[in-house]
Amino acid sequence: MKIVGIDEAGKGPVIGPMCIGGVRIDKSKSNAFKNLGVADSKKLSPKKREHLAGQIKKYADDYFVFEVSPGQIDELRKLMSMNDIMVLGFGNVIEKLRGDEIYVDAADVKEERFGKRLLDNYMKEHPDAAAPKIVSKHGADDLFPVVSAASIVAKVRRDELIEDLKKEIGIDFGSGYPSDPKTKKFLQDWYGEHGSLPDIVRHSWKTAQNIVGK
Repeated sequence: MKIVGIDEAGKGPVIGPMCIGGVRIDKSKSNAFKNLGVADSKKLSPKKREHLAGQIKKYADDYFVFEVSPGQIDELRKLMSMNDIMVLGFGNVIEKLRGDEIYVDAADVKEERFGKRLLDNYMKEHPDAAAPKIVSKHGADDLFPVVSAASIVAKVRRDELIEDLKKEIGIDFGSGYPSDPKTKKFLQDWYGEHGSLPDIVRHSWKTAQNIVGK
C-alpha cells in the first residue's frame, strides 16, 4: 500500500515560482517521517528544513517537485483561477508519483471539493485504473507526516530557486511575499529604474499591478 503526500510552497508570493512537492512511501514505513520529527515546513528553520529534506529523500520510495514559473502563473491566470492552477499542479504530482492513498493539503476553501476535482481529473485520464483514495484536508501538513514531508521538500526547493534568483539579479529582494517591506522596496526601486518589472515577478499579482499603476 503506497501513500503519497502533496503540498505547495509559494502560492502567495509576488516573486518567484510556486513549487508543489510530493513524497511517496510504503504505508507500513510512514512512521519513519514521524520519527524524523517532520512538521509543517513554515514552523521549521531553513537549516532544519534542509537537513530533514535530505533525510526524507532517503526514506521515501520516490519524491517529485513540480515547479510553476511566474510567467506560467501569469499566463494560466488569464484562463483560470489560482484554485484551477492548483488542481492542475497537484494533478501533475499525482500523475508522477501514483499511490493507493493520496493525502493533500487542500488548496480550496472547500477541502472536499478540492479532493473531488483531483480525483475526477485523474479518473478522466485513467478511466480503467483503480481509483486512488484522496484525502484532502486544510492543515494536512500538521495532520499527516507524509504531507509534512512533502511540504518540506517543496519549501526547500523553492528556497533554493529564490537564492538562485537573488544571485542572478544581484539583489537581495527578501522573501518575495507582498507583505515583506524588502520585497516591496525592491519592486518599487526596480520599476523606478527600468520602467517595467523583471520576469521573476508575477505581473498578474495586485502588488505588482499597483506599482505599475502608480
